Amino acid sequence: MTAPKAKKKAKPTPKTPKTRDRSVPRVNGLLPKQAAFVAEYLISGNATQSAIHAGYSPKTAHVIGQENLRKPAIASLLAEKQTVIAARQDERLAQMELTKERVAREIARISFFDPRKMFAADGRPLAITELDSDTAACVIGLDVLEQYEGTGEYRHLVGLIKKYKIADKNSALDKAAKILGMFAIDNEQRADPLASLLQAITGGNSSAFQPVARDPAHDED
Repeated sequence: MTAPKAKKKAKPTPKTPKTRDRSVPRVNGLLPKQAAFVAEYLISGNATQSAIHAGYSPKTAHVIGQENLRKPAIASLLAEKQTVIAARQDERLAQMELTKERVAREIARISFFDPRKMFAADGRPLAITELDSDTAACVIGLDVLEQYEGTGEYRHLVGLIKKYKIADKNSALDKAAKILGMFAIDNEQRADPLASLLQAITGGNSSAFQPVARDPAHDED
């Protein structure tokens, strides 16, 4: 009786190497969740919360969040986006910044306001959108009154009355003069030396003339 032949072990099938799934749409080279993670992180700056909001499991969000931050593609995109955001913020702050130069420029516009710039060459009043920047900066109010003729169904609009309110030019000139220090110069020029001396005497200034209790010349007599 012959012994049964031992069965040969089947050779394991070689594993097919994983290939990148090109069917999944990518944003800036990142998978959808990774791109969402970047967007959330730019808002909150919290890796764990960003991972949760991007769709990762809350149980692994902390680990995945830290891993995402270390991935070169994500780190590079974050740095690029943060630079752009910082530049835009600086630009907005610069536009809203209240500077001495900007205030002085607005005061100068009002100080040298010329009403002739509100009219066309033929004398026609210009619309608010037709005014140049310097003239428009002096307008602080606008009233528009509608004029009608007729009554009932025959009532119709025949014109508009526009009333512009202009900033106080005298007040602006006063502020401009203070900025230039004109009042200080003017006060120095108008100072009366005699009046200053009398003021010092009556004010009890120790450096002014002091009255003496007795005249030494009379002691010799």
